[in-house]
Amino acid sequence: MRSQPRRPTRPPSFVPAARTPHVTLARVTTAAEAAALDARAIEAGTPSRVLMQRAGDAAAAEIERAFAIARGAAVTVFAGPGNNGGDGWVVARALASRGARVFVREAGVARSEESKEFRALAAPLVTQGESPDARLVVDALLGVGAKGEPRGAIAECIARIAAARARGAAVVALDIPSGVDADTGDASGAVQADLTISFGTLKRGLAIARGNSGRTLVCDIGMGEGPGDDSMPRLISAQWVHAHVPAIRADAHKGTRGKLAILGGQVGMAGAPMLAARAAMRSGIGMVRVLVARENVPVVQAVVPEALAHAWPESAAEVESAVTEWADGLVIGPGLGASYGSRVLIERVLREFRGPVVLDADALNVFAGEPEQLGDLIGERPALLTPHPMELARLLGVRLDDVLARRFAIGVELAQRTRAVVLLKGVPTVVSDATGQRFVSCAGTPVLASAGSGDLLSGIAGTLLTQIGDAQVAGACAAWAHGRAAELAGSGHVRGVVLADVELALREVWNEPLPVLAPPVLAELPAIGER
Repeated sequence: MRSQPRRPTRPPSFVPAARTPHVTLARVTTAAEAAALDARAIEAGTPSRVLMQRAGDAAAAEIERAFAIARGAAVTVFAGPGNNGGDGWVVARALASRGARVFVREAGVARSEESKEFRALAAPLVTQGESPDARLVVDALLGVGAKGEPRGAIAECIARIAAARARGAAVVALDIPSGVDADTGDASGAVQADLTISFGTLKRGLAIARGNSGRTLVCDIGMGEGPGDDSMPRLISAQWVHAHVPAIRADAHKGTRGKLAILGGQVGMAGAPMLAARAAMRSGIGMVRVLVARENVPVVQAVVPEALAHAWPESAAEVESAVTEWADGLVIGPGLGASYGSRVLIERVLREFRGPVVLDADALNVFAGEPEQLGDLIGERPALLTPHPMELARLLGVRLDDVLARRFAIGVELAQRTRAVVLLKGVPTVVSDATGQRFVSCAGTPVLASAGSGDLLSGIAGTLLTQIGDAQVAGACAAWAHGRAAELAGSGHVRGVVLADVELALREVWNEPLPVLAPPVLAELPAIGER
């Protein structure tokens, strides 16, 4: 009688304990959530005036840190009538008191008592109007509650900001670039900033409209943590990833670093599993076995000599010998092809192998409209699904627009129906489990918007799932590492950078020094895209 398939365990030569202290991650919020956190802080005894003062002071300090020209140069602050304008008056006063020649152009009369107070304090130190030679422009026109395309005096000021930027002025946005929807990221008629300073939390729209936000800082203004905050998505950081990726012990060898099987590679698509294999090896796996169409076995052996090559298993016994008795983790999907035969193969393998699994690409497409059937095959094992928005739409049988509109929440629905963690790729990437816990990765650049990028991610995720055992932690770390590799490979550029450069950059990702964030900065996102 054939023995029962074993459940692989994490290889023993890892140090699973965190290598850094507890890491606090910035919250990613809607406009309503951000307003609720403001209200909670005020109810707890921090006046609105104090929050605005902290926000303006933090912004002024970061502006000086980012732009040496802030001292002594001409600066124009565009102030709206709301509390965002009040923040702008605080910044204007702070920069003027430190030697800048500050001009303030108002787009409407200050409405709140706090804004009126800060305007009165700053007015003696600034010049009304707009400097024609400003080298620095501060956008304090609209806050996170604004909806729709800007119009009237606000739209006129946004046009003036764009003209100043075209002349070479640097643009800093307070909390969010005016005109960017804090929930959806819609940026019709919005400011394009070089630096955005977000107060307390990262607004969802900033994670989407990266072309408008430029380099983005999240600054602590004393909102604190409270009941219910765990339901808000958290922004993955380098510190958090390094705290959760286990260290490889000195006595490790190729077996104890983990064995990963990768199933894919239909005829004509051998490149996909080979990309996954190379990314897995760059991420610390000890051994890789690539299972491909029989015709592709010689190709894999020639191109990736570090990996073992094997034809697709054609029976339960072959699954046992090629996968179950050998692998600690499994990736299914890269280049597999979306056919009836692929589904039969996937079902055969998943019934026999009960260890941790990453499912990507065609391994998801063959279950279009049938997430529960996929969930039955997954069972209780650690499992990670890595769809792009269209693949997730096919799985749930919904429109692509619906996925994009609900990108921060829809992964939870799929996780509940499949019993797996869902890594929804995109800008940003959201990693969700069935309980509603979510992590957001804003790492990455348009370098990843090319064929084969998802295969690299599969290899990284397969390695980390094999070594960590927790599908959500592994998925979150993999998403961030994948994006960070693209940032390092491109160094701010997109054209001329290929996936081979991203693969090579993984070596730097795992070994680069951790960035040090000076308080009150909670998180930092680089500017991306060609600007």
